[in-house]
Amino acid sequence: MITRTRAFGGPSWRRTACSFRAFTLIELLVVVAIIAILASLLFPALNKGKLKAQGIQCMSNHKQLSLAWRLYADDNTDVLLFASHDWFSDPQRDPYVWVKGQLDFNPGNPSNWDVDKDISKSLMWPYCSRSAAIWKCPGDRSFVTVSGKQLPRVRSMSMNLWVGGFLGTDGGLSQSTSPSEMGGTTWRVYLKMHELHNPGPSRIWLFLDMREDSIDWGNFATDMTGYPDAPMARGFYDLPGSYHHRAAGFSFTDGHAEIKRWLDDRTMPPLVVGGGVGDQLRSPNNPDIFWLQDHATRRKQ
Repeated sequence: MITRTRAFGGPSWRRTACSFRAFTLIELLVVVAIIAILASLLFPALNKGKLKAQGIQCMSNHKQLSLAWRLYADDNTDVLLFASHDWFSDPQRDPYVWVKGQLDFNPGNPSNWDVDKDISKSLMWPYCSRSAAIWKCPGDRSFVTVSGKQLPRVRSMSMNLWVGGFLGTDGGLSQSTSPSEMGGTTWRVYLKMHELHNPGPSRIWLFLDMREDSIDWGNFATDMTGYPDAPMARGFYDLPGSYHHRAAGFSFTDGHAEIKRWLDDRTMPPLVVGGGVGDQLRSPNNPDIFWLQDHATRRKQ
C-alpha cells in the first residue's frame, strides 16, 4: 500500500528540491574554458578533413575535365584544342579554343558568373556531361557582386599554354636570346596528341587551379626562361592557385591528376583584392617554377 503521509521530520519533496544547488560563476567559467580548449583541439582536425574532401573533389573535377579534353581529341583526328584566344580575333580558329571569355571582377562581364556565356559553348561541353561544376576547384570561393548579390565565378581551371597555345602559337613568349635562335620559336606548342611523346603524356600538365587574382584568359602561361640550367632567370607570367593548403590541383595529358604542394613562399604572394596581380614576376631560384617548366613543354628540336 502506498501512503501519502510521512513521518514528522522525514524527508520532504521541498527539502529534496532545495538540496540541488546552482553552479557558481567560477564553475561556469571553468566549463566554458574546457569547452573552448576541446574546440581548439577539434577545429584543426575538422579543417584538415574539409581540405582533404575538397582535394578529393578537385582531383575528380580535374580527371573529368581532362577526360573531356581527350575524348574531343579522339573524335577529331588527335587535334588538340587551343589553350586560349589571342589579342586579335581569328574567325577560322577562335571556335577551337577550349574556353573563351576573360575572367575579372567586373559585374558587367557575364563571363565571370554566367555558365552560358562561354562554358556551355565550349567544344568540350558535350564531353563533360554538361557539368559546369568540374570547371572549378571547390576551394575557390571567389565571387562577383552583381546587383547586390554575390555570384560565384564559374571557372578556376586554366589550360597549359604550351598545349594548344594562343590559337596554336606561343605568342612570342619565353623565346631564347641566344644569337643562334633569335627570332625563332624556342619552345614547342603541342597541337596533336602524338607530339606529347617528349617528355611524355604523364609528365605534361594539362589543367591547373589558378589564383583568383591571376586568372583571366583560358591559359596559364609558364615562363620557360631559364629552363633548365639558368635558375637566376626564372619568373612567372601567371600565378598558380594554392587552394589546398599551399598546394594546387593538376591534371595531366595522360588523364591522371595530383596535388602539387608549393615550396617557395614567392609562389603564393598575398592576394590582390579584386584581382589584377601583375604579370612577369621575377623569382630567381624558385623550385616551384622549375617544376612547372619541367612539366610544361620542351625545347624544339
